[in-house]
This record gives sequence, C-alpha cells and structure tokens, in this order.
Amino acid sequence: MRQPADWMVPSDDRILELIREYGNLTPIAIEAKGGPVRQYASERCGVLARHGLLEQVHRGLYGLTDDGRAYLDEELDAAELEPTDS
Repeated sequence: MRQPADWMVPSDDRILELIREYGNLTPIAIEAKGGPVRQYASERCGVLARHGLLEQVHRGLYGLTDDGRAYLDEELDAAELEPTDS
C-alpha cells in the first residue's frame, strides 16, 4: 500500500501514474489524459517537484524522479520527503 504524506491529495497519485505511463507531461497533457484540470495539475506538479517526486524537465514539463517511481512502487513513504526551496 502506498504511503502518502499529509501534504498530498488524491489527485497526486493520478498525476504521478500518468507521467509514469506516458513519460514527461505538461499540465495541459495531464488534463487531456484524464488527470485534474490544467491549473490544478500545474499547482500539484509544483508541490510534487518541491518534494522530489517529480522534476521540472523544462518550463511546464514534468518528469518522474527515482523517488517518484519508488513511491508508486510502494517502496517509499512520501512522509519522509522534505520540501526544497527550488
């Protein structure tokens, strides 16, 4: 069972799963593939990136990190992640 952190919301898992399935995505593409609406996806991608589950590959383009894969594979407790300033 995945171990989400207190700062996570249910749509975070969907965003991470879509990026794992399709590769690097923009918030617009996340919405088009069945995820949350673009603006909300953009906000959540920023939060996920600050905690190390996603990386910003290019402005507005996000990819899954090793920690993101480990979380999806139930090998990482997201509560252990600390936010960064970047």
